[in-house]
Amino acid sequence: MARTPPAVVARILEARPSLFLAKLALVSAYVLGGMVKALDFPGAVAEQIHFGLHPPALFAALTIAVELVGSVLVMTRRWVWLGAGMLGVFTGLAAITANAFWTMPDGHDRFMATNAFFEHLGLIGGFVLVAILAHREPRPVR
Repeated sequence: MARTPPAVVARILEARPSLFLAKLALVSAYVLGGMVKALDFPGAVAEQIHFGLHPPALFAALTIAVELVGSVLVMTRRWVWLGAGMLGVFTGLAAITANAFWTMPDGHDRFMATNAFFEHLGLIGGFVLVAILAHREPRPVR
């Protein structure tokens, strides 16, 4: 089994836009979610109430800040470890809060929550990989 990808795949992987686009795809739901919540703060507060988080306005503001600041840090290559960590921890907490499949009876809702929980785990893995890549990236000489 070859360890080296075909030349066309290698060119795609090595192209600078590929990493940018992959990171943009990874943070896109957080950027959108943060912007929607910021533009509809009462809706963001209602969401926190739905999940039983108090004080809801504080949790809504923290959620917006984490989603937007974490995404900016990942995209701008500044403190990527911090942005990826913020979004990874947030995603883990959200998965436990919103997708507690282990508390649900068997059925469609449990299936959907289980699937969403493991999708969140995949996102956390993506954030860890982004942080690893940023750590391994050569630093520019100044």
